[in-house]
Amino acid sequence: MPTTAPLSESGAHAHRAPRTVLLIEDEESIGNLVRAYFERDEFAVVWLRSGEEALIELAGRKIDLVVLDIGLPGIDGFEVCRLIRARSQVPVLMLTARDEESDRITGFELGADDYVLKPFSPRELVARAHAILRRGRRAAYQDVLRLGAVELHRSERVALANEQEVKLTSKEFDLLTVLIENAGLVLSRDKLLDEVWGMTYPGDTRTVDVHIAQLRRKLSLQDLILTVRGSGYKVVRE
Repeated sequence: MPTTAPLSESGAHAHRAPRTVLLIEDEESIGNLVRAYFERDEFAVVWLRSGEEALIELAGRKIDLVVLDIGLPGIDGFEVCRLIRARSQVPVLMLTARDEESDRITGFELGADDYVLKPFSPRELVARAHAILRRGRRAAYQDVLRLGAVELHRSERVALANEQEVKLTSKEFDLLTVLIENAGLVLSRDKLLDEVWGMTYPGDTRTVDVHIAQLRRKLSLQDLILTVRGSGYKVVRE
């Protein structure tokens, strides 16, 4: 008799590789409880007890969701969230024992996606995690990207500025796509070279500078594509 794959709490059959949660929590009892509920719902869990360890882990592993306690030893959860957002758009769900509006506002301003107060229901926590990940999947691909008066229509590979088509090369189109998708983040020239031209491209980072200059000239984006001296480029988040 054929067997049926188990259902997770979200109601989906668990055929795919598990998503990975990075849990940053120094309290043993809470960490054990949260890990148990996420693992029961077919998540892989990496549990660390300090922000410093977590930032190192994030740099070397694919993480789908961060569950982050504010009251950590060493650097606190607010600073960890700020440092995560400086390098990644991974979803962040913050935990706190302090029911103060100012804390919640600070967390959201730093880029947190949701906020759960202790004590909490672990089932609700997992449900909120699923909701965050569903929102992320819906937002992950947008056919039309916008920056100021510029629109990129990805399926048609068409660029418009003030509703007028502007001819971009394939690499100019791809470069602007990467910049808009990472709006607000500083991307190094090496990162852009890898993303657009590929790691085996034999040229150097001056190629990126030339293409940025062309995008600014063709699309009048001088004020929206910024040079961050010594670091790279970023698009102004609108």
